[in-house]
Amino acid sequence: MQETYSAAQLSKVIDQSLVYQCACPAQVCRALFELRELHDYQMNCANDMANDRLVHETIAAAAAQSHELMEQCLTRILEIEGWDPANLSLPESLRKKIVKNF
Repeated sequence: MQETYSAAQLSKVIDQSLVYQCACPAQVCRALFELRELHDYQMNCANDMANDRLVHETIAAAAAQSHELMEQCLTRILEIEGWDPANLSLPESLRKKIVKNF
């Protein structure tokens, strides 16, 4: 399964999102982690001859497709919110907006 964002990058977005109470990007990152785990689990099951290989391959393929779509979603969310794509930093304008709401 192809990954646009590393585990470290997803964790960085989650950490910043939690600090500034900006849950939406963090939710997408958590979904990506879950899809990666699902895919890996299914691929390991597919290697076990006692299991129905086609079932696991079908689930793994769906997880991979969902993962690709959710990575595209994360990219778009970060663009909309103005995150720096080079270092995945929460934009200052969003930090100020969140602080004002408290």
